[in-house]
Amino acid sequence: MAVTPPDEAGMQTLDSNSRIAVLGAGRMGCGIAQIFCAAGHQVTLHDRQQAALERAPHTIGEMFELLQQPARLGGLRCVDELAAAVGQADLVIEAVIENVELKRSIFAQLESFAPAHCIFATNTSAIPIAAIARDLKAPERALGTHFWNPPHLVPLVEVVQGEKTDPENIRQVIALLEMVGMSPVHVRRDIPGFIGNRLQHAFKREAIALVADGVCDAETLDRVVKEGFGARLAVLGPLEQSDLVGLDLTLAIHEVLIADLDRHAGPHPYLVDKVRKGETGMKTGQGFRKWTEQEAAQVKERLDEYLAVNARARLARRDKPA
Repeated sequence: MAVTPPDEAGMQTLDSNSRIAVLGAGRMGCGIAQIFCAAGHQVTLHDRQQAALERAPHTIGEMFELLQQPARLGGLRCVDELAAAVGQADLVIEAVIENVELKRSIFAQLESFAPAHCIFATNTSAIPIAAIARDLKAPERALGTHFWNPPHLVPLVEVVQGEKTDPENIRQVIALLEMVGMSPVHVRRDIPGFIGNRLQHAFKREAIALVADGVCDAETLDRVVKEGFGARLAVLGPLEQSDLVGLDLTLAIHEVLIADLDRHAGPHPYLVDKVRKGETGMKTGQGFRKWTEQEAAQVKERLDEYLAVNARARLARRDKPA
């Protein structure tokens, strides 16, 4: 496969021929790999666990099947050595567990193993890019690409610009993500949680407080969201909705409501207590609600099918002849 020559400034340009390395063969890493495989890229998937690498082609194949796409796995290579994974990469996307020390260690090694033009991206959900790129000699190469779970079904990617990130790298990564059918947005400041998770967890904070204060039970709260304002969120964002109803009405509601919202400085004690007791959710059968294995499986299946239907429709619109 041809490689695009460096531009006049000596920088490699990301394009349809770019080689992608994905670090971490879990659900997120496999989903990211699927996106680039589907677009015809040469993709190297790395994991230290041989068992994860052996499962990966089957997992990615199932993702193609769910999307009703022909499996394009010819460009996929699975390797357990980091140097071999990134040695020819134009873009590295790290998708290991959410541990800043591990991510920082991997990034430090990338400077030794990857080509000088290679861009380093992290799929962190909340950790500031500066914390991960702290030990790099060339921190301008580092940025965030926060894919949402599961990435092969959810189109958004938050492309996060660190304080020292080269803006040209941001531009190139956004262009590449658009090229492979994703919906990238530019996060201009490197803050914890970026945009999406700050919104999501501010919402969760108030949801937990309502249940903890006895206003409703968890099942009622989830129903209010799904059958109320949640039903319109996919087509009407919160600021669009504010403009729709009028900022004067939004202000009037805030004058009554804002002072009464939860203001705990840290995690709500109700959440801390549940984790301390081992009530961590579906995996233990008890979280905010009780769960049988069958109920948990039904929720996961319902979510995947809902997202898959929307993803298939999006792909069909994209591929429809003009």
